[in-house]
Amino acid sequence: MTAPSSVGLSSEARNLHWLLSNLVEEVPGILSVAVVSSDGLLLLSSDDSRNDEARVAGTGTGTGTGKRIGPRGSAADLATVVSGIGSLTVGASKLMDYGPVKHTMVAMDEGSLFVMSVSDGSLLGVHGSADCDMSVIAYHMALFVGRAGHVLTPELRSELRQSLENESTGSPR
Repeated sequence: MTAPSSVGLSSEARNLHWLLSNLVEEVPGILSVAVVSSDGLLLLSSDDSRNDEARVAGTGTGTGTGKRIGPRGSAADLATVVSGIGSLTVGASKLMDYGPVKHTMVAMDEGSLFVMSVSDGSLLGVHGSADCDMSVIAYHMALFVGRAGHVLTPELRSELRQSLENESTGSPR
């Protein structure tokens, strides 16, 4: 994982970056992670280098080995999928009148996708390997949400979004 630069960020933003890095590095089977705002914007990603690669090359295969490590290798693509699944499940929940959605898991032949509510409609999305232990990933996602959910304020979301925009344009923070 390429750690995002946290120079110039608030302590809350640096802590959130650290929590995300820790999640990816310490939980076996996690390939990529994205935190998405309620309006579908990527706030935080485990793969900044692949974001840049996908923007520039448009290929997004990630490692150059031909093996996919995320949706087309881009955290922005993962954010799009997470936002869509989050929206779909919220709509289904409202139709069925079952209350708020807590988490969604999708098992596929070549990997897994996990989506969990963080706060104020924000979502944590994780792309897992085909052989990941889904219960372990779900447990660690719940820990992340418990630690990060209360600090993900509108001000912090704005700071994280601005940080990502600055990285993509090369502007100083």
